[in-house]
Amino acid sequence: MLTELNILLLGLSAVLLGVACIKADRVRAWRAGINPSATELPDSAFTVARTLLVVMAALGVFTAVQGFGVSDDSQWSDDELTSAVQGATASLDGSFTYGDPLEDASADFDGDAYATTLEDEIVEHGGKDAPGFGVDAALSATTGSDGASFLVTADGASESHCVVVRRAHSGNVETVAPGLSGDAARVVQPKYTFAVSNRAGTC
Repeated sequence: MLTELNILLLGLSAVLLGVACIKADRVRAWRAGINPSATELPDSAFTVARTLLVVMAALGVFTAVQGFGVSDDSQWSDDELTSAVQGATASLDGSFTYGDPLEDASADFDGDAYATTLEDEIVEHGGKDAPGFGVDAALSATTGSDGASFLVTADGASESHCVVVRRAHSGNVETVAPGLSGDAARVVQPKYTFAVSNRAGTC
């Protein structure tokens, strides 16, 4: 919508410049044809009118150019999304997290929660010209406790990407709970490692 308004503004600016270029004699002849008794316009009136029209056209062009910049900053390009997905994949691949001490190591992978992590990571790798929003990582399929697939899209980008996440239980970590002693202070947390890959297209 914003792009269409900018194009319309450029069109109006072109019309204003066209009007400013109309010769004074042609305007006088047109006025005389409509109202022969009308007083003749002085040259100074045409000079002022042309100046105003050119200034308005210049403001229109400037506003449209600024508008195109805002539109570009609020939309993802295919290249920006591809680069961001690749950067996020490289960052998340091999990463790990710790589970709830009361959680069974075979508990199903929470794909909905990981979708938020994936979206945030893609935005972070978007670069300075990419918007800091507008990314969606939709859960496409799950494989129980092992992982899930996510269909990644972004506002303005025509391409999509499939990000596949595999979670592996890579052991347990024992920690000591503060304020407790003995066996009560012993806390064992499962450690999960992620293998992340991506490909262009749908999942």
